[in-house]
Amino acid sequence: MSRLKVRYAKEIIPAMGKEYGYKNVMAIPKLEKIVINIGLGEAIQNSKLLDNAADELSLITGQKPVITRAKKSIASFKLRQGMPIGCSVTLRGERMYEFLDRLVNTALPRVRDFRGLSTKSFDGRGNYTLGLRDQLIFPEIDYARVSKIKGMNICVVTTAKTDDEARTLLRLFGMPFRN
Repeated sequence: MSRLKVRYAKEIIPAMGKEYGYKNVMAIPKLEKIVINIGLGEAIQNSKLLDNAADELSLITGQKPVITRAKKSIASFKLRQGMPIGCSVTLRGERMYEFLDRLVNTALPRVRDFRGLSTKSFDGRGNYTLGLRDQLIFPEIDYARVSKIKGMNICVVTTAKTDDEARTLLRLFGMPFRN
């Protein structure tokens, strides 16, 4: 069992219950899933970029990514419907907690000039999205084998009803938000 899952059961559930006055333990917000997405518009010309991105994403998450395809054709971008343009992974359960642990404790401190995460990236329904500029902050990635720096979006989906509850939950998990 991962450290964050044990921490959630022992520390976070009682703290959230006390702060928001939940009468039922099942009403306390929890993590539902984490979705990691890499969008590569350059994959239209060079399909090897997409293969490299998928390999790096599988190294980071420990799970094979799904290749995402274009939904519509856009002539000005020379994009046709069904062309591969990105890859994504949905993490749940044990892998989700392990990834969040590695993100908070090893990857985010390696970001250059890091001053904390923005608290404005909540969507109004208790989900948090953050964007990373490069994949090199993860220790699993080898600098020598990287051909192109790729950014990624990480969406943390919670069962919280409001952004305030989700912010408290993620802060208790150790997310370094700006003050």
